[in-house]
Amino acid sequence: MSALRWLLLLLIAPGVVIGQEFSTGPVIKDFGPVVTVPAADFNLVPGTVYRVLLDVASGSREQHALNRGLESAARFLNMHARAGIDPADLQIEIVTHGGTSFDVLSDAAYRERFGRDNPNTALLAALAEAGVVIRQCGQSAAFHGVRAEELAPGVSMAVSAMTVMARRRSEGWVRVN
Repeated sequence: MSALRWLLLLLIAPGVVIGQEFSTGPVIKDFGPVVTVPAADFNLVPGTVYRVLLDVASGSREQHALNRGLESAARFLNMHARAGIDPADLQIEIVTHGGTSFDVLSDAAYRERFGRDNPNTALLAALAEAGVVIRQCGQSAAFHGVRAEELAPGVSMAVSAMTVMARRRSEGWVRVN
């Protein structure tokens, strides 16, 4: 088989095998598109509480766009709920730092800097409503000139991302980036 045929097969195979389109929900309705994987033989254990710290340091790939790192929390909740895990058993916390500092600004603060609303506002609100805790690194905030009062509703300020990671690790949380 030619290299081109193999490449085409690899590109279409996931859709053929699973036969589904990505969609959002059931936990976060408008964000975090996933597919159900009925043939999966490895999953989280139902009834076990998972404490997951998502480390998001990269800003949006394109200027003024949804931050896919932040959206990973929605994907995590949606995919596991579809796989039979009770969302109440998923404790999710996001620590934002580095290039993500502007992605967690309130609309007013974002508009003041960039002349438009923050494209992540609805995602941040949906995550907070689902119980996801979001903490901004104070060191990155200071470096980027971001004040605590400029953060979006539901986003709090930590001393540093390293502080959040160290404390959560000592409390048994698993860091995912």
